[in-house]
Parts: sequence; structure tokens; C-alpha cells
Amino acid sequence: MAAIMITNFLSIDVEDYFQVSAFEKVSPPDSWDGCDLRVVANAERILALLDGAGVKATFFVLGWVAERCPELVRRIAAAGHEIASHGHGHRRVGTLSRAEFRDDICRAKGRLEEIGGSAVLGYRAPSYSISRQTPWAFDELLEAGYRYDSSIFPMRHDFYGMADWPRFAGYAVKDADGQWRPGEPVAGEAAILELPISTLHLAGKNLPIAGGGYFRLLPYAATRWGLKRINEVEGRPFVFYLHPWEFDPAQPRFQGAGWKSNFRHYLNLDRTEGRFRRLLGDFRFGTIRAGLNL
Repeated sequence: MAAIMITNFLSIDVEDYFQVSAFEKVSPPDSWDGCDLRVVANAERILALLDGAGVKATFFVLGWVAERCPELVRRIAAAGHEIASHGHGHRRVGTLSRAEFRDDICRAKGRLEEIGGSAVLGYRAPSYSISRQTPWAFDELLEAGYRYDSSIFPMRHDFYGMADWPRFAGYAVKDADGQWRPGEPVAGEAAILELPISTLHLAGKNLPIAGGGYFRLLPYAATRWGLKRINEVEGRPFVFYLHPWEFDPAQPRFQGAGWKSNFRHYLNLDRTEGRFRRLLGDFRFGTIRAGLNL
């Protein structure tokens, strides 16, 4: 099949297997330095796949990873990919105070810019955790110098989701009452570009289709059909995301996280790479920064 001509947004959330929110109770941050660090080898597998396909992507890099693996950040940047921020400590926004969030996003941005050698414009919250309960997050992102956010998942989930948010790129604006909402910015209003994670709208509901565990759960044919529908029926680009640990079926296994967390994390890890190769051949991709003309 010839590649579909719309250029979609490809993103990689660079964190290691022991840092995911599903394991936060059994893998606390003070234990991370004792874990087997596998993110470099797994990210390099992704870089090789992208190089072979001639594709550029946006890498949302965790500051914790950047501080321990600066050469990985430099290699990503040297290959022509965009470096963006995944925050520093991979804590969901709702578990932080406003001051803690400010420190987290500023520390990550500064370290990534120092290592990567270019401005970091984009941010993605751990577990897409900017919500109606944390509207101040947009204020802090703007103050820190971020130009766009890609943290909203317009669906319902037990960890994340703002089901009523628009499905495609637009602005989050702060109105005269101090509330953040989707809309077009006007004079005197603060605004930040928001690029939501893509969903498929069917039967009046927004359904996950564009990456992560859903990419491993659904047959590839179903994923391809849904993404093609976004491109060809709606005429819009989609945002796709994966993590380096999803390419690593040999990663260490945690005990005690519960069946749901284990199912989400470990399902079909051995199929990720093959499906990703097909995805790169079936669709056209580029960085978020280029797609938003930033």
C-alpha cells in the first residue's frame, strides 16, 4: 500500500519500565537507581527503526533519564529528532503541588536544553495527567517557556482523561475568570497550543486508537483502520505514541502491582516492534514541532 500523504505526529515517551504510573506503588522513585537501566538500549532500537524508515519523531524525554543518560539525548538530537520534555520525576500532575510541578518542569527543561543544545518547546505530562483539577499546569508551562502541551487524552480512563476536550490540535486559553478552556486566543488572554492524544470517534464516544497499550492490545489491522479513518475520512493528522520499554519483552517483571497493571504493561510486548515497522510503512510521520510550525 502507498503511504497516506497526511503527515502525522510520531512521539516517543522516553522513560524506563520501572517508572510507569501503573507500578508507582511497587517501584517508588527512591528505588529507581537500583533498577536495571534498559532505556538506552531500547531507545536505540527505536532510533535504528526510524533511521531505516527515514522518519523523524518527537522524543518526550524524562529529566531523570536525561541526567543519567546524557549521550542518549545527544544522539536523539544529532539524528534530527525533536527533544521535548516529559517532566523530571514521572509523577502525575495531580500528585504534585503547584510549586512541585513548577520545579519539575523547569528542572527537566533546563537539563534537556543544556544536554541537547536547543530550545525545548513541548511538554507531555506523565500519564497524560493534566486535568480539570490542575488548571494551573498551563500557567506554569507558559511561565517556564513551553510553547505547546500534549498531555490531554480526550477520553475517560482511571488514570487520565478529559473526555469533553476537542480531539485535534488547538489552543487552551485562559479567560477573564481565570479558567482554562479550549478556544481561539484573543488579546489579553494567555494561550498555549494543545495537541491531544488521538482518539477515534465512533458511536458518540472517543475511543483509544493511537499507541501504547492499545497498540499492543488491538490487532494491527484494527489500529490501521482507525488511524486511516482519521486521515482519510476526517482529513486530520493523528498523534501516535509509544515507550521504549514496549520494545523489550525481556524486561524484569514486577510482582504485587495487580492483574490490571500487569495486563496493561506486559501484554504483547513481543509484537510491538513488528507492528511498529508496519506502522512506519503505512503512514507518513514527522515531529510535533515541525507539524505545528514552531
